Amino acid sequence: MILALHNRYRTLGGEERAVEDLTWLAREHLGEEVELLVRDSSLLGRRAAATGLLRGGLDPDEVTAAIRRTRADIVHAHNLLPSFGWRALAAARAAGAKTVLHLHNYRLVCAVATCVDPAGEDCTRCHGRNTTPGLRLGCRGSAVEGVAYAAALSVWQRRTLDLADVVVVPSAAAKERLLALGVPVGDALVVPHVVRTAATTTAYAADGPALVVARLAPEKGVDVAIAACREARVGLVIAGDGPEAADLRRVAAAAGLTVLEGNGGPAPWDGQVRFAGRVPDELLSRLRAAASVELIPSRAHETFGLAAIEALAFGLPIVASGVGALAALPEPVRLVPPGDAGALALAVTGARGDARAAAAGPQLARSLAGPEVVAPALAAAYAGVRGGRGQTS
Repeated sequence: MILALHNRYRTLGGEERAVEDLTWLAREHLGEEVELLVRDSSLLGRRAAATGLLRGGLDPDEVTAAIRRTRADIVHAHNLLPSFGWRALAAARAAGAKTVLHLHNYRLVCAVATCVDPAGEDCTRCHGRNTTPGLRLGCRGSAVEGVAYAAALSVWQRRTLDLADVVVVPSAAAKERLLALGVPVGDALVVPHVVRTAATTTAYAADGPALVVARLAPEKGVDVAIAACREARVGLVIAGDGPEAADLRRVAAAAGLTVLEGNGGPAPWDGQVRFAGRVPDELLSRLRAAASVELIPSRAHETFGLAAIEALAFGLPIVASGVGALAALPEPVRLVPPGDAGALALAVTGARGDARAAAAGPQLARSLAGPEVVAPALAAAYAGVRGGRGQTS
């Protein structure tokens, strides 16, 4: 029996999808019973969040009770901050369960988890337990939050790792970056995110707009996509929401583009950008079918790049920043330097409606993240803890 823990973010994103899909994989492909214990940062007051960070977690007795009720022998911990913390792992061990710590991002060392500074640039200033650069730069925005994160990450990083029987990361690139950041994850196992299905036929519009599916945050480089599509004279649809939503609308308007709202109406054309907001899966499929190319213009050292794999699985040509795990994507994915709107514009022009790339995408997605690939990796992580293999640090 697996008890999965996840503290949802204030703005939901790809990690929530990854947790949901890995839970599905464990049930449907490994035959595991899985229960998900969720807490939600949007429902947690800032004072309580700060208390959870500094104390190393809130209410570990809830974890103990869930283990006893479900008889879970493994606790699979996804995002622990701010409310679960190392105390959830300690409670799991005390109750007789083994622990799998799944590091989807760089939260153990970076207060914003992305290694991107307030200017939107890749940043590795924080290193090991030295988190003062993030505090000095004001990465959390709020000074109170900044102090809480800087202190908590520094004090509790090693204890969190020491309480993990197995550490899991989503890619070799994520593991390499964590080690470079001074986080001792040398024995971490790679378990990719999973894409449940891949298309058998492709559906896209060769002359349709470009599409970006992303959380609207600085590290996602959506402003670069706006500039590139303006230069390439291609319409753009942006599906997602986040803290930069209003700023990105202003960026588009300042560039002389017409800003459209909502997910209805005709597809944008040259000079238009449509902000569709967060969309359900069914509508996202329709947006992809109406697009000619999907862009992943991230500035961040992505740990996996779920949007890219999902676009490949759909059968849509893609252009991505050659950074982090995205840099390992093979042809026919077109890679460009992060933050380079000119290079992205050229790649967009070449990739739109590329039939060869669209046809190759689903098989490539299956080879990278299909259930038949990810299930054995996840099974190995669970077998590792059940067999008593521990994480050395």
